[in-house]
Amino acid sequence: MRKLLFLLIGTFIMSSCSKELTPEEQLQKDLGLIKQYLTDNNLTASSTSSGLHYIITTEGTGGNPSANSTVTVKYKGYLLDGTVFDETSGTSTATFPLFNLIQGWQEGIPLLKTGGKGTFLIPSYLGYGSSQIGTIPANSVLIFEIELVKFQ
Repeated sequence: MRKLLFLLIGTFIMSSCSKELTPEEQLQKDLGLIKQYLTDNNLTASSTSSGLHYIITTEGTGGNPSANSTVTVKYKGYLLDGTVFDETSGTSTATFPLFNLIQGWQEGIPLLKTGGKGTFLIPSYLGYGSSQIGTIPANSVLIFEIELVKFQ
């Protein structure tokens, strides 16, 4: 009986110890998921050297915000499976200092002009990384549809 107990405990410990991916392995996994999402949804995106993928759907006018800008946006954030985790509703907007936001927004929003709209596919390390935030699982690729209403 004692051997069986140790065997069960050992099996439990071994099965609960999953190999964590290195940051580079996680990035490669995320990029694969992003590419598959784009293929499955017949989308074409541009990408930056960091791995951020983006689709500018409405160009907008004027200049672009900088990393030190305060931005007013409408947005919808969701996971690759379509689960929405946050969004502005109706005509509501949200205003943020850009430097306080996740890296994916800091890199993506300056690609927009006032009135511009874009979809951003953000690898996990440019989002929340290995941390679970609310209903967002750790190591999640994030998708945001963002409209830049204004900036200062």
